Amino acid sequence: MFLSVFDMFKVGIGPSSSHTMGPMVAAARFLDEMRASPFEFHGVKASLHGSLAFTGVGHATDRATILGLAGFQPETYDDVKAEEALTAINAEKVVRPEGLGDLRFDPKTDMIFDYDLVLEGHANGMILMATDAQGDVILKQVYYSVGGGFVLTEQELADGKDTDDGAPVPFPFHSAAEMLKMANSSGKSIAGMKRANEISRGCEQSLARGTARLWQVMNDCIERGLERDGILPGGLNVRRRAKGIHDSLIAERGMNQPAPHTINDWMIVYAMAVNEENAAGGQVVTAPTNGAAGVLPATFRYYLDHVPGAAPSHVEDFLLTAAAIGGLVKYNASISGAEAGCQAEVGSAAAMAAAALCAVMGGTPEQVENAAEIALEHHLGMTCDPVKGLVQVPCIERNGLGAIKAVSAASLALRGDGQHFVPLDSVIETMRQTGQDMHERYKETSLGGLAVNIPNC
Repeated sequence: MFLSVFDMFKVGIGPSSSHTMGPMVAAARFLDEMRASPFEFHGVKASLHGSLAFTGVGHATDRATILGLAGFQPETYDDVKAEEALTAINAEKVVRPEGLGDLRFDPKTDMIFDYDLVLEGHANGMILMATDAQGDVILKQVYYSVGGGFVLTEQELADGKDTDDGAPVPFPFHSAAEMLKMANSSGKSIAGMKRANEISRGCEQSLARGTARLWQVMNDCIERGLERDGILPGGLNVRRRAKGIHDSLIAERGMNQPAPHTINDWMIVYAMAVNEENAAGGQVVTAPTNGAAGVLPATFRYYLDHVPGAAPSHVEDFLLTAAAIGGLVKYNASISGAEAGCQAEVGSAAAMAAAALCAVMGGTPEQVENAAEIALEHHLGMTCDPVKGLVQVPCIERNGLGAIKAVSAASLALRGDGQHFVPLDSVIETMRQTGQDMHERYKETSLGGLAVNIPNC
């Protein structure tokens, strides 16, 4: 099993990897399919289903889909150009993707929220259609946004294309048990094995440049979040708090005997900064999703700013270790809140961050696996119930608490020798089963939990 660090960590836009980035990626893929088709097209349509319909407005799914059909992609997204394009589309009822000419598209009638039809493959389903001059559909494709910005067609999902079918890699572990066995026999760290796998598909220089860029985007996101205040969009009137908390923490630095628990506030504020940026539609890195994007960068920033001996040069090992754990979770369970609740998002992120922190602080592979197990175990059963479908309440604070759990899990694992009662594989399987048993109202539909017990206006 191989999932690249650059698949697990993707630069994109908020507020959601599955509900914003995924639909935009799906639309880009559909445009490519149209370009390869012999038909002449005159219009496009889109329908959203399942969780994409129920929480699509709060997650800007309609906006992302429309922009995707106009040719925008998450990696190169430009907010100013996007706003100009949306204004023109609403006025002219036309999208103009490169190579396809003018295509009829009226956002009011051709962007459909279908709350009745749930597509069978995944909770995050959408149908994209292209029409002829008479308005008849002559090309149609079903897409599933399966979490973390990953997108599969209906056929790809049925064929199991979410698993790797490329050239063999040196360390193809499918489980944590296999990972530890390979680490012991090779004498390599988890990051070392992951690095060998990445280099077998690319090159060492590209890996170094790519991971450095990922951290740069993550850290820039933290910095923007610490500098900006105001009200987040969406109608809940949620106030940004990261800047105010950070300013207070800076002011308290000169005081004698600060409370020891203040270190938790630093972890929380780094995570909140990221997720406030995400909620505002800013640039973030999936880690493994947008909704959980703050946990991992907050943990590494805590390491850099507050742990003696920390160095930015450890970022590659940090991200490689995290990607190895995230790949196991995705392969054997899920990283999608719409599929398994927030245990699959913030829980997975905390496991990845805990393992990565343990690794860069000198943990053995057994201790790293233990750290991931502790963090994920104590997120089991967490529901995904965003108020009004916005990635704000409880998502922003939840990332902060996820970072605290990650650091605590790493510390606890480092206090032991790696031997522990519950294997990581068992926790991942438990998370999968729990997600399967969880009622749909608690899986990113905003039909249960906090979403219905807190006023939405």
